[in-house]
Amino acid sequence: MARTMFDRIWEQHTVLVRPDGATLLHVGRHLVHDGSRAGFRALAERGMTLRHPARTFGTPDHYVSTKSHELAAIPEPNRREMVSALAENAAAQGFTLFGLGDVRQGIVHVIGPEQGITLPGILMVCGDSHTATHGALGALAFGIGASEVSHVLATQTLWQSRKPRAMRVTVDGVLGAGVTAKDVILAIIARIGAGGGSGHVIEYAGSIFRAMSMEGRMTVCNMSIEAGARAGMVAPDETTFAYLKGRPFAPQGEAWERAVAAWRELPSDADAVFDREVWLDAAEIVPMATWGTSPEDAAPVTGAIPDPAAAPDAERRDAIVRALAYMGLEPGMRMEAIAIDRVFIGSCTNSRIEDLRAAAAVARGRRAVVPAMVVPGSGLVKRQAEAEGLDQVFLAAGFEWREPGCSMCVGMNGDLVAPGERCASTSNRNFVGRQGRGARTHLVSPAMAVAAAVHGRLADVRLMKEIG
Repeated sequence: MARTMFDRIWEQHTVLVRPDGATLLHVGRHLVHDGSRAGFRALAERGMTLRHPARTFGTPDHYVSTKSHELAAIPEPNRREMVSALAENAAAQGFTLFGLGDVRQGIVHVIGPEQGITLPGILMVCGDSHTATHGALGALAFGIGASEVSHVLATQTLWQSRKPRAMRVTVDGVLGAGVTAKDVILAIIARIGAGGGSGHVIEYAGSIFRAMSMEGRMTVCNMSIEAGARAGMVAPDETTFAYLKGRPFAPQGEAWERAVAAWRELPSDADAVFDREVWLDAAEIVPMATWGTSPEDAAPVTGAIPDPAAAPDAERRDAIVRALAYMGLEPGMRMEAIAIDRVFIGSCTNSRIEDLRAAAAVARGRRAVVPAMVVPGSGLVKRQAEAEGLDQVFLAAGFEWREPGCSMCVGMNGDLVAPGERCASTSNRNFVGRQGRGARTHLVSPAMAVAAAVHGRLADVRLMKEIG
């Protein structure tokens, strides 16, 4: 019987299935960050120890300061304790930690692929919704809740009440100049809606994803959750294998050859049937930006804000009205007329070296007219960017150059957008208050973020020379 890649990985990790359909899955690798204190506390309260330290990896990212990686630089005592608790738990339980002061530290969804912790065909979880990022390498990866974190720590298994359905999103054709992976995923979410992938695992297929770099695939899979999907995946191929080969926690020697042979068997069968299919023409995708308070509120930068009266139903009409009221925008307003107060380049969506290169290509020789910051996704990304002189390009253009961390994406570490301010952000969520109380977020690609910084408004990067 023809099977999808998702079917294969799910079946390979199934321990048992109850009569009601609930499935116990074996977890290949578990990522933890500085929000995991409660999980380890629950473990201690039961007198239990970590079931499989070799399959657990941690790094502080959500609460760390991007101004300095000294623990004392975290001003809020409880958050400072959460970072220190992660180090204490790593020492006590024996799992691998990329801590403050370690050049390998960074955003958990950046360091996983970077270190070769993420591998094709594994089931991977983390107490963070954007764990879907790791599906770019052909893993089944999704976020879990606090109680589930405790269960995985104790048993290296996870209960799922039902198996998700399979969905395929195919994008074929050729992307135009200045159109990036971020624009592709925003266009997909705008097409299917914030709930379009609900109850599904999305497999991204077609010529666009086959041609896309690993970092581009990570950007796409990262935002699968913003379409309501449980996970997002891209079939592993030669691009995947080349990316992983030689990374510290990837198989080595003969084990590598055996692993690659197994990974080649993972892609969906040609005649596999998906529960839902969606197709997009790459030629129709242009640089995108969001205007509302959901990633589905996205439009071409050359377009205009929609009129609620044209909404397909009352629920969507009311959502648009509420979003525009919060964002302080009017129907019919041109996207390129939206003034921007600050710019943030970073997050687990767009903080890798490829993202920084694309941003620097636009920033080179130009000057930001609004406050702007660049936050690398890891210490290794930061080191590489500095070796390539990208930090100097940003500094010369008036951008701040920070230490790795989640930073302004999540608004819980001191990097905030002031109430009422608009931020052009390369992050993944433009929810109400996501970047700070009253903050207004416009999601864009790294190149588009620089264009906004230079113009002080949303701007079409295709009209600027030397685009990345």
